[in-house]
Amino acid sequence: MTPPNEQILGISFFTGTAAEAVACITASGGFLVAPSAPGMVRLVGDRPYRRALLAADVAIPDSGFMVLLWRLLGHRDIQRLSGLKYLKQLLATWKGERIPEVFWVLPNAAAREKLLDWSRRESFPVKVDNCYVAPHYGREIEDRDLLGLLEQRHPAHVLIGIGSGPQEKLGDYLRENLSFRPASHCIGAAVGFITGHQIAIPEWADRFYLGWLLRFLAQPRLFAPRVLMALRLAPLIFRYREKLPPLQQKTEELKN
Repeated sequence: MTPPNEQILGISFFTGTAAEAVACITASGGFLVAPSAPGMVRLVGDRPYRRALLAADVAIPDSGFMVLLWRLLGHRDIQRLSGLKYLKQLLATWKGERIPEVFWVLPNAAAREKLLDWSRRESFPVKVDNCYVAPHYGREIEDRDLLGLLEQRHPAHVLIGIGSGPQEKLGDYLRENLSFRPASHCIGAAVGFITGHQIAIPEWADRFYLGWLLRFLAQPRLFAPRVLMALRLAPLIFRYREKLPPLQQKTEELKN
């Protein structure tokens, strides 16, 4: 059965519920992405990222700004599904059941410690051997160490929380190079929101698309460039709508 979707800038976004998205990626394996507004802007200037988004098995509409722009253009009234809401649903799905083997890919040692602290508080088993601190990846991603660990452990799920850009490329890399097909969830800062490694996002803020504002107020110097980049999404959507925008060759040449 084909999942419900809406085509935006060439990406097929899943428009079902969080529970349906969890069920879909769990059944099929592969990788799920939740691209941010700055991430969508990267479609025109980052070939590996563009390839990863187009190859994703499930893409959820995490960007509130993108959803609002789509409504403004008079298209179907899709509902935002944030990475945080998706992660909460994923964890809730496992509660009361036999928790599957889960492997966590994290941005740094501090994030790993926060995850382990959270697992003790919530009585949610997290194996320290299943926590991997990712290196700083380049534009193209290759990580043989991670591949080796995953081949040894064969987890049913891989939770990737290393930030927009690298995580989608990593999800694509794992699907193409692993000998088995786990469900990989590229959910960025959502893991940090629940463990305390990132600023907490209350449910009301997530519901009203204000998580970005709380993060900006907490770290304005870090998030100001991301907000400015996100604004570039508006002319892209107004111009290309459902179509995939062309790759900007000048941007590609400067990066190569």
